[in-house]
Amino acid sequence: MLLHPIIEKLKQLRLNTIANAIKDQAMQAGIKDLSFEERLGLLVDLEMTARESKRLQSRLKNAKFKEDACFEDIDYHTPRGLDKSVLASLSQCSWVDGHKNILIIGPTGSGKTFLACALAHKACTLDHTAKYYRLPRLLSDIALSKNDGRYSKLTQELAKPDVLILDDFGLVAFSDENRRDLLEIIDDRYKKRSTIVTSQLPVKLWHETIGNGTLADAILDRLIHNSYRLDMNMSVDSMRKIKEELIPNQD
Repeated sequence: MLLHPIIEKLKQLRLNTIANAIKDQAMQAGIKDLSFEERLGLLVDLEMTARESKRLQSRLKNAKFKEDACFEDIDYHTPRGLDKSVLASLSQCSWVDGHKNILIIGPTGSGKTFLACALAHKACTLDHTAKYYRLPRLLSDIALSKNDGRYSKLTQELAKPDVLILDDFGLVAFSDENRRDLLEIIDDRYKKRSTIVTSQLPVKLWHETIGNGTLADAILDRLIHNSYRLDMNMSVDSMRKIKEELIPNQD
């Protein structure tokens, strides 16, 4: 039977990887030494791998990570207080399955955002969804969404990802509206999804930073008591400075 009609039908069925692989197989020496089942198995494996890769790329695109980070690129050589065994455990992503949170604390430039994105990227490779936001910008957008009809849709989107990154917690003062919006975000996700929060502020200052004792209690009760905490070395030089020093002088 001619291959061309088969290939065209496979493409109509959106089995493009198999269609291309059949053409490649036809040109491989010794391919006929394999049984029909063996050749079919190879084709199916290729199709499944291609589809999973496509789904992963879609998850990463939708996540909109600020940093192009992956777990394997985490720097353990710079002394930042990172425990390799703890991070190795977190890489298994049982924290996502258990709907736990991760709090990453450290000074500016210590690599908090990279670490958050790397952990979320690892979750994406294990079939979880993720989304990145800078918290100050997100809270501003939520306030605007109440006036332009996007509020309901935006809050639903924030509740959906398996992992939600809220970067730069406490970078700007919270208004009363901000506090209530943050409580809604955290409450919608509590014991249902995982949240990664990064901050320059020690956790002991978060209650004061949020303000309004009642709302602060409600937010932190849902966020802190269900979390892993990664405290970066507060005396470490900025990772940005270290990277700049590693770049050769182009003059």
